[in-house]
Amino acid sequence: MGRLATEPALSRPDLLAGPVKSALEGSAAAGSVYVAPIDPSLADTAEFCAAYDVSPAESANCVVVAGKREGVSYVAACMVLATTRADVNGVVRRLLGVRKASFLPMAAAVESTGMEYGGITPLGLPADWPILVDPAVAALPFAVVGSGVRGSKLAIPGSVLAAWPGAQVVDGLGRPVEQG
Repeated sequence: MGRLATEPALSRPDLLAGPVKSALEGSAAAGSVYVAPIDPSLADTAEFCAAYDVSPAESANCVVVAGKREGVSYVAACMVLATTRADVNGVVRRLLGVRKASFLPMAAAVESTGMEYGGITPLGLPADWPILVDPAVAALPFAVVGSGVRGSKLAIPGSVLAAWPGAQVVDGLGRPVEQG
């Protein structure tokens, strides 16, 4: 995976957000999850991929989406390749059962997850949030995702993401990014 210097994630708890560390400590899959330090100023996907020679087709983004129905908020995390965008007002909206879905505001996402914006990852999210995984992410030998902090990235098998508690693989979740 490019120029990432990975090591077992739990051997470097200093590179993990608290909720991510806790989730890994309780998981049989922890041995297949790796972490690599990165420059936090390069955590955003395009800059990260360019700086560390990681293909956007190996990099997955976790976006947090919310909607309301009858005064009740529904939240989900979406895992899509960096080459795509989550179909928020199509697939995600229907799965949440809401009229309109949108990205959770930054402050709410940070507060709800205990993670840094730009590093949010599905590991360690609130247990009642579904994790929607695009099939292309699930098929990766290793997906490069956030670690909960901007100063590192995780490398995790797509199959582990797809089997993570609360995860479901959702066809059509990721839509190609339109060029132009």
